Amino acid sequence: MEVSELSAFFPAYNEEKNIAQTVDRAFSVLSKLPLKKFEVIVINDGSQDKTDQVLEKLQKKYTQLRVITHHPNKGYGEAIKSGLYNAKYDWIVFTDADGQFDFSEVENLLAKINQAPVVVGFRLNRQDSLLRKFNGWGWTLLANILLGINIRDVDCAFKLIKKEVIDHIPHLQSTRGGMISPELIARIRKAGYPIVEVGVHHFSRSHGKQTGANIRVIIKSFIDLFKLWWQLR
Repeated sequence: MEVSELSAFFPAYNEEKNIAQTVDRAFSVLSKLPLKKFEVIVINDGSQDKTDQVLEKLQKKYTQLRVITHHPNKGYGEAIKSGLYNAKYDWIVFTDADGQFDFSEVENLLAKINQAPVVVGFRLNRQDSLLRKFNGWGWTLLANILLGINIRDVDCAFKLIKKEVIDHIPHLQSTRGGMISPELIARIRKAGYPIVEVGVHHFSRSHGKQTGANIRVIIKSFIDLFKLWWQLR
């Protein structure tokens, strides 16, 4: 089986210094793959910097670039849902717009499509603070225990999914960034679709700040995780 049509999307919030490089890289990689059709979508999630202005210039450069803008900021989970539900091609790949992944490694994910309709990355040599690494380890462990999803890195933002899987599973409900991936994987598992994992390299951010480490956000995410466990049990 080969992928002939691919939608690639990137959630972005205040990424004016990263988004042009991300989009340029995506078009460079995708244009070299044996695809009949592809599109690149950026979800501008209420950015308060000049991300929108950079995207306007990029749309003049690339006719296959689509921009979906949220007003106001709705959160990472809503950005992911906008990408998943607005993608129009048979396969969907997404990663973040901050340059912490090398988009060319999409080829490593595509190489696994004969094994499963869902291919998820796990970060190799994760380039985050010790605290973020510890929080990520604990979050993945808890998600695996409560939801039975058996994933090495639940929040790794590099995933390839066949569109029919998204069309088949219940509509995702999570808006919070920490919850969208556990819910997505849990619903895929519950629907009986196999998942295969691939190691992807992880890099430090060149510009901007990471979001989602606020203690109140973390606590609310834990509460939401238990709610999802109760709902799916």
